[in-house]
Amino acid sequence: MTTPLVEARDIVKRYGPTTALADGRLTVLPGESHALVGRNGAGKSTLVTILTGLQAPDEGTVRFDGEPAPTLADRDAWRRKVACVYQHPTVVPELTVAENLFINRQPLSRGLISWRRLKSEAAALLDTWDVHVDPEARTADLKVEDRQMVEIARALSFGARFIVLDEPTAQLDNREIERLFARMRGLQDSGVTFLFISHHLQEVYEVCQTVTVLRDARWITTAPVAELPRAALIEAMAGESIEAIAEQAVQERLVDDNAPVLLQAQGLTSETYENIDLTVRRGEVVGLAGSSASGKVELAEAFAGLRAPTGGTARLDGAPLRFGSVPAALAAGIGCVPRDRHDQGLVRSMSVGDNATMSVLGRLGRFGLIGTDRRRGFAAGLIDRLDIHTEGPDQPVSDLSGGNAQKVVMARALASEPRLLVLINPTAGVDVKSKESLLARVDSAREDGTAVLVVSDELDDLRRCDRVLVLFHGRVVAEHPAGWRDHELIASIEGVDHHG
Repeated sequence: MTTPLVEARDIVKRYGPTTALADGRLTVLPGESHALVGRNGAGKSTLVTILTGLQAPDEGTVRFDGEPAPTLADRDAWRRKVACVYQHPTVVPELTVAENLFINRQPLSRGLISWRRLKSEAAALLDTWDVHVDPEARTADLKVEDRQMVEIARALSFGARFIVLDEPTAQLDNREIERLFARMRGLQDSGVTFLFISHHLQEVYEVCQTVTVLRDARWITTAPVAELPRAALIEAMAGESIEAIAEQAVQERLVDDNAPVLLQAQGLTSETYENIDLTVRRGEVVGLAGSSASGKVELAEAFAGLRAPTGGTARLDGAPLRFGSVPAALAAGIGCVPRDRHDQGLVRSMSVGDNATMSVLGRLGRFGLIGTDRRRGFAAGLIDRLDIHTEGPDQPVSDLSGGNAQKVVMARALASEPRLLVLINPTAGVDVKSKESLLARVDSAREDGTAVLVVSDELDDLRRCDRVLVLFHGRVVAEHPAGWRDHELIASIEGVDHHG
């Protein structure tokens, strides 16, 4: 038996009450490209932080070449074992390629950097690994694929032969992806081993020999790619067989086709999405699904005033939307639950009541003068409506549990009685009961005739939708009406035809 280059066994990692990994396992053999797949939240990122020595597991063991992993403090030893190349390059853009390759370890001559040796050593390193990049080029001027190869070369120069590629194709077009795969195959022939993380299952079949599936923080299966049909791979990720899923009773919803269109977007374009057309009718709930690099969150944030697209237009109830301004979005009648309640959703130093009512202060009093009783009464009504468990409107919002804090964010979004409600990962990090309560708000918003846009990685959030649009690399690639099956939606998100 070949000794595994990397072996992780029985890995458990907890963050407070959350178990990010309950049973992480991975065995990677020398010289292979090994895919690690799973839906968002499956535990992939947590396993990578442990494999790269950024965190220690609470339980379980990691071994390299049969030897125990170095201690966390020994960064040099970890660099000799493993490196991770993320979808957003970590090179310093203003430095040259040579400077990036040998950052913090430049060759010295009499105490000063020897630029001549730096350039020659960089050229030799790039030549060794067949990376065709000018050592004197400014890194910012390189294409994304070349920046990735510089990062891989830097990792190899420390002695690492195990490279984690985290969503490496997210920012590449098809020709660039083909070139990356050709380079990966060449490096494999030279003895480099890859762990390949991708939401695009087609790529797994093109470039990997083995695949490991995580689901719900647990190891599900490891199998040779050639022996695992796509339907079986999607079943492993979804957690149910296609036969079982087909028997699910799904509540189909019918939106009145005569209901007026409230939101109409045409040709919306930015760095992360391209030429998006979108309509949402009065009383319709439309979902946006896709991987983390699909552009779905950035698109939703544009409607909420948090971002400005570079092209395209949108109208709400016939009036043009002003992008890039939260006050303008509020004035237009848009309520939003942003993706991160801690950074974007709450002012933690303020009370529950103040947080819930801050978007409607203009309605509660004239000239900025608001009676305390009036605001407290309005806040109490929101607390009651959303079943927020709190001592009252004056309690600091920082005292609340995650689920109740998220309900405060939802309360504020609903306080202005919006015409369009934009919900971004509305149930992330909340308990089951709070999740149900938050999703019930979606149903009541629909009944009130509000147009709702739901962006989520959670399939349960998307089940309430009348239809779900799937974005892949910034384009809408599929539309699923209510009644979709899990495996169908996951196949679209992952960029494969589930019949393949």
